[in-house]
Amino acid sequence: MRKDSNPVYKNIALDIANKIINGELKVGEKISGRSTLAGVYNVSPETIRRAIALLEGMDVVTSLKGSGVKIVSISSAEKFISRNNNNENIKAAKEHVLDIMKQKKRLDEQLELNLNKISDFIERFNNISPFLLIEVNIKDNCKVIGKKVNEIQLWQHTGATIIAYRREFNTIVSPGPDYIFTEGDTIIVIGNGEVYDKVCELIYS
Repeated sequence: MRKDSNPVYKNIALDIANKIINGELKVGEKISGRSTLAGVYNVSPETIRRAIALLEGMDVVTSLKGSGVKIVSISSAEKFISRNNNNENIKAAKEHVLDIMKQKKRLDEQLELNLNKISDFIERFNNISPFLLIEVNIKDNCKVIGKKVNEIQLWQHTGATIIAYRREFNTIVSPGPDYIFTEGDTIIVIGNGEVYDKVCELIYS
């Protein structure tokens, strides 16, 4: 549960406004001065002063010099609560957007890390092997969608081996023979100079 982020004086102002709306405090009624209210809410007189100032700023109450505080308007109390509820909703939405931005940043960092791993692998492999490393997109007309690598005998028919695949924001390295061809994936395979044509012919023809 998210903790209440309102300052104490604002919560006191909201409580007084709620009491006005609920009829516990009536228009024209006088409520105690700051010192007495401070004892009721167990806060300092300065905290009460700030709470009353908030309510006065929206014409909910008015201070009567030397004789306490007078209730002025129910509708103003409703507006005060409504405005503060809207502010809380805006704040919550802002916090939600910031959370999404943080999540996106983590995903971007993860994607960059995995792409760097693949790039390092390609560079090292190209230095020691005559084989090619290529990418093949799995589109909706791919006839092997839903099947595993070992079901279609990819290596036996093409000499290619899947070393990784990309799905949305994730890159999975060394998926093994249980990888299932899924629309939208990009598979990364290794093989000889004819590997691209062979793989495409097997999975699309």
